[in-house]
Amino acid sequence: MSDQQAAVLESPAQSAAKEQQAAESRRNKPKRQPRYNVILWDDNDHSYDYVVMMLRELFGHPIERGFQMAKEVDNRGRVICLTTTMEHAELKRDQIHAYGADPIIARCKGSMKATIEPVPQ
Repeated sequence: MSDQQAAVLESPAQSAAKEQQAAESRRNKPKRQPRYNVILWDDNDHSYDYVVMMLRELFGHPIERGFQMAKEVDNRGRVICLTTTMEHAELKRDQIHAYGADPIIARCKGSMKATIEPVPQ
């Protein structure tokens, strides 16, 4: 047997060690957290200006994107504001609920409704 052929052969102990190392690497790899959508629901008690301002202040969406999202929530009944981890989604939902009433519409008594839902996998 030549030196080149001998270098290719692996002992059973070396094979087992490599497999164990690969298994440990897979176990130690961090898992990605499940993703959640923050959903804003439509109502008739909030103006486009309110929605645009809220989306800008809470999510950092530019005015143009906020207006597009306000149109979508008005036309479709809901819009996804953000996709993120569960903890962050819960925070953003709670911030929407705490944002307060629309000062432009007199009949408005409080904030808009928002929910979170898992992203389908």
